[in-house]
Amino acid sequence: MTISDAVVYIVDDDELIRDSLRTLVKSVGLQAETFSSAHQFLETILSDRPGCLVLDIRMPGLSGLDLQSELQKMHVSLPIIFITGHGTVPMSVRAMKAGAIDFLSKPFEDQELLDTIQQAIKKHNHIRIKENEINDIRRLVQSLTSREHEVLVHVISGMLNKQIADDLKVSENTVKTHRARLMRKMEVESLAELVRTSEKAGIHPSSHNK
Repeated sequence: MTISDAVVYIVDDDELIRDSLRTLVKSVGLQAETFSSAHQFLETILSDRPGCLVLDIRMPGLSGLDLQSELQKMHVSLPIIFITGHGTVPMSVRAMKAGAIDFLSKPFEDQELLDTIQQAIKKHNHIRIKENEINDIRRLVQSLTSREHEVLVHVISGMLNKQIADDLKVSENTVKTHRARLMRKMEVESLAELVRTSEKAGIHPSSHNK
């Protein structure tokens, strides 16, 4: 997907600011969706497209920082650009430490916001590519039998076929068969590739097997 396919979500309790930001975003060919509160945004179903969130930090009910925390709990990877007319240094530090792309104080230049939005969308695109890769790998892992998964953990721990056979109380030929099948299912051709792929899926060598 290209940047022009992206969606910019705007959350601000001030209608004039929402409308102004929506007009600005649409002026460069991007889609904009606006929300008057953090609660309203949380109730929406996010598009399966790259994008970013332009978020007011001070709002009635859930604040922008509260919404950021909620999205982290939900594992939503949408990059956030905070905007505020009442920001403080501790607020900006907290927002940036939690992964915000930027913290813009009102009034800001239109181009400054647009440049930051482009940066955020590019970042989200990279995040989505990595997430899709990891999801694809996890689907491959799910295709393994429990025994193949066992052998996988032993293999990436650096154990030889004979050692794996002794540990699992099976023949070495059985280990070789399982190893060949899991390599095929994981779509890898070398041990190094299997280790890298397993790490991406969150599978790590078993320490007691080393």
